[in-house]
Amino acid sequence: MSDQPKMRPTQSETGFSRKVGVKAARKLRAQQDNPEVVWTGLSVMGLIGWSIVVPTLLGAALGHWLDAHYPMSHSWTLTLIMMGLSLGCWNAWHWVKMENRSVREEQEHDDA
Repeated sequence: MSDQPKMRPTQSETGFSRKVGVKAARKLRAQQDNPEVVWTGLSVMGLIGWSIVVPTLLGAALGHWLDAHYPMSHSWTLTLIMMGLSLGCWNAWHWVKMENRSVREEQEHDDA
């Protein structure tokens, strides 16, 4: 037997233990759902990519058509590509921000 006296855990140690337990449980759930998480991650990357590519390509197509039918001193194609790219990036950023908020709310619900 040990000659060291047993010490009672302090309030901060029990709080820390609870946080570690919650995070460990979350990690175990994530490992159990691993195949779905991989496909979900790939679909999210695809969704973000397409949300940028589609407005950019639409801007390029419309700009090309405008350049062919209404020539100007500036390039409609380049202008609308940049506008489509900006719109697509904003759309992707907005979507990622919403997903991040959803994940944080789920974590806070799990922590409570």
